[in-house]
Amino acid sequence: MSTSKRQMRLGAFIMATGHHIAAWRHPEAQADAGLNIDHYRELAQTAERGKFDLVFVADSPAGWDRAKDPEALRRTAQGAHFEPLTLWAALSQVTKHIGFVATASTTYEDPYLLARRFASLDYISKGRAAWNVVTTGADVSKNFSIAGHPAHADRYERAEEFVDLVKGLWDSYEDDAFIRDKESGVYLDPDKVHLVDHKGKFFSVAGPLNVGRPVQGYPVIVQAGASEPGRELAARTAEMIFTANQTFEDAQEFYSDVKGRLARYGRRPDELLISPGIFPVLGGTEAEAQANYDHIQSLVHPSIAWNILARHYKGVDLSGYSLDDPAPPLPENTELNKSRLKLVSDLVSRNNLTLRQFYLAVATARGHRTVVGTPEQIADAMQSWFENGAADAFNIMPPILPTALTDFVDQVVPILRKRGLFRHEYEGTTLRENLGLQRPPNGFVVQAGQQQVQAAV
Repeated sequence: MSTSKRQMRLGAFIMATGHHIAAWRHPEAQADAGLNIDHYRELAQTAERGKFDLVFVADSPAGWDRAKDPEALRRTAQGAHFEPLTLWAALSQVTKHIGFVATASTTYEDPYLLARRFASLDYISKGRAAWNVVTTGADVSKNFSIAGHPAHADRYERAEEFVDLVKGLWDSYEDDAFIRDKESGVYLDPDKVHLVDHKGKFFSVAGPLNVGRPVQGYPVIVQAGASEPGRELAARTAEMIFTANQTFEDAQEFYSDVKGRLARYGRRPDELLISPGIFPVLGGTEAEAQANYDHIQSLVHPSIAWNILARHYKGVDLSGYSLDDPAPPLPENTELNKSRLKLVSDLVSRNNLTLRQFYLAVATARGHRTVVGTPEQIADAMQSWFENGAADAFNIMPPILPTALTDFVDQVVPILRKRGLFRHEYEGTTLRENLGLQRPPNGFVVQAGQQQVQAAV
């Protein structure tokens, strides 16, 4: 049994019917999950029963790209789902401890409105909000009245300015700005209200925000990019990073690289938690787990298989290929998701996959690590990465929902606890407290203190 005091963090990464592309066809899946609030309530409460740190939903600010392929659209269940901040505001009222991570785009959102919504969610949830900062790889510009999708480098430059601006807006009010003294009639101390007066390359915002400083100071900042600009953005701004790694070596390299960047921003290694995704397929025995895996893979319709391949081989004519032909190299030039392209390209080349093997590999978890086995084997796989410099946390990606999350909570979590790797009870009331992250000071207060020190010298 491990005697380490360092504790593993767990997130439940929720895709409505489950992470497998054909999950909705499984007998145990909730087929209408995307727009079923009772389903999401059950998932959030199950994750909280398991003492998970957070629940997370991925999101895009536009329609789903399979709409261009009517046959694929006909056979998949990922086209409609709730807007995440609205969903989390509702579910925060039926939970007490679990944190809520909502995805919002720095490319297609407005900083002031985003800062306001996340500050509101932090109050509504009593300090359990987190922002997953994304730059949006897919070109969804036609829905936003802008002239085309920005280039990769431009998206990250905009993201840098965006995150700094949002933090400044969250600091509009000092923590004790609201006096609310009925006897004197003084509600607010104007000296503790701050304008950002921001004029940058992408944004011009005066402020202040019309919400008080969030309960957590800032909602927890999460990031998911693994490209060079993504790693740098995470090292400077993020407190948790969601990542996809297929091998221990890749995970260890990513962990070491990103943690190694923190010092130049005056940050300690424990101020950024690395959380790889893991797609666990459970069974009472290895044979049962493999049978469960084979069953769900058998539910992928041929039209969906070819649609998966077409999305990865943009601009490549696959009409002359059969599914049993060796997978050709993936296109190299892209302005979309560079880190995910590298991950799946490495997957193809490292394993010499056929096209069939390739689509089956990404039908599960889109390039995240898949582990098939008994509860003990799943726990072994997680413990190995956690104790050997590859992970601080894991984003659990259940294949089928709701049953696969329930199975993980009931079968794997007790093993992690027995090994001393995971909590029995929550440590605090806010997401920051449970993740072991410090509450950030108000930037305006810090700056004023620094100016006073300089003036005194």
